Amino acid sequence: MGLGALGALAAAGPLSALPAPVAPAPALPAYDPAHPDEYWRAVRAQYPLRDDPLYLNTGGLGPTPQRVLDRVYGTMTEMQEHSEPEHERRIKPARRALASFLGARPDEVCFTRNTTEGNSIVAAGLALNPGDEVIFETHAHPGGSYPWFNQVQRHGVVVKLFEPDVTSAEANVARIAALITPRTKVIQVSHIVCTTGLVLPVRAIADLAHQHGAWFHVDGAQAVGMIPVDVGALGCDSYAFSGHKWLGGPHETGGFFIRRDRLEQVAPVEIGSYSGDLPFLPGVIKLEDSAVRHEYGTRNLGLIAGLAEAIRFQLELGRDRIAAWSRGLATGLAAGIEDIPGLTVLSPRDPVLRSAMVTFSLRHVTAGRLTRYLGKRHRLRTRPVTEQGLQAVRVSTHVFNSRADCDRVIAALRAAAHDL
Repeated sequence: MGLGALGALAAAGPLSALPAPVAPAPALPAYDPAHPDEYWRAVRAQYPLRDDPLYLNTGGLGPTPQRVLDRVYGTMTEMQEHSEPEHERRIKPARRALASFLGARPDEVCFTRNTTEGNSIVAAGLALNPGDEVIFETHAHPGGSYPWFNQVQRHGVVVKLFEPDVTSAEANVARIAALITPRTKVIQVSHIVCTTGLVLPVRAIADLAHQHGAWFHVDGAQAVGMIPVDVGALGCDSYAFSGHKWLGGPHETGGFFIRRDRLEQVAPVEIGSYSGDLPFLPGVIKLEDSAVRHEYGTRNLGLIAGLAEAIRFQLELGRDRIAAWSRGLATGLAAGIEDIPGLTVLSPRDPVLRSAMVTFSLRHVTAGRLTRYLGKRHRLRTRPVTEQGLQAVRVSTHVFNSRADCDRVIAALRAAAHDL
């Protein structure tokens, strides 16, 4: 009787509210440069994302295409049918796909839960002493700054900050150079700054760091999936990114790259099965001779398969085509709002420094108030930007957004300038 009652409660409770399976999205048409809007409408149809509110926050959390979700669910179901780990057989091809996508070798990459985990691997794994200096930007995301301030509190590391300049790549290199001393051991930058969408000159900063013998790490949370990324060409020692933003991967996925010749300089701070080999206890662990040493324990192979599917989807769309469309939308949006009275665009104007994010402020209006107004009155999902005292709002434009979406944002901001 008790089991029957529980079954009845389940049938009438949350389980009965689960959505029905979604039909597969239609195949994508061939890309016609004369009619790009039709192509991107077909791309939009690949997502189960609802139209209300209009989603403009890929910089915070990116929607996932249906085919990626299907891969996640299908893999997890298949794994349960046999309940076998199949760790190596499932992960190796996904690792090869990830490495190729990043311009790396398979032994230089591992799977993580997010960018923060990759940043933490570097911050906690490097052998730093009290007084050693780490340089990064004031607008770093908490996932990029907290791991280092943890080392400040635990080991006496010194953090030095530079204010990112949205007008000049050379100025950002100069600001970093001005902070370097003989105690500088690490330089970290966001490939694309989360607050304003500024694209930092990563290659030039890599050269500067290596001239001074400093480790160079890149937080790529806002770059991978928005623009093509080749870690070899960037010249960084390590690179971390999330799969669940611009790449459109499942939640709690990401990747970490470490240059093969720098592997031994970052000690694993979390370790377990698959990190190495210890056949008999007691003994000495023989670590994996690759970045896999940072990838430990049982993994959700459905998520990893989903991340690999997200990579395939991006390659099918074309990475350069994705970058051009997303940034083109943001460029048109910025141009459409720059003459609104009282509104200031905080994102770069220089095309070299610009990304697919536009950040703006409205005179005498707080970030929270403007975000709430856009959400309630105009049904726009944006992101408030309050880092370092900014009172601004950020809009992200990606492959599922359209020019009509941008026109809707422009109209909403003109109304905001009048109403607020």
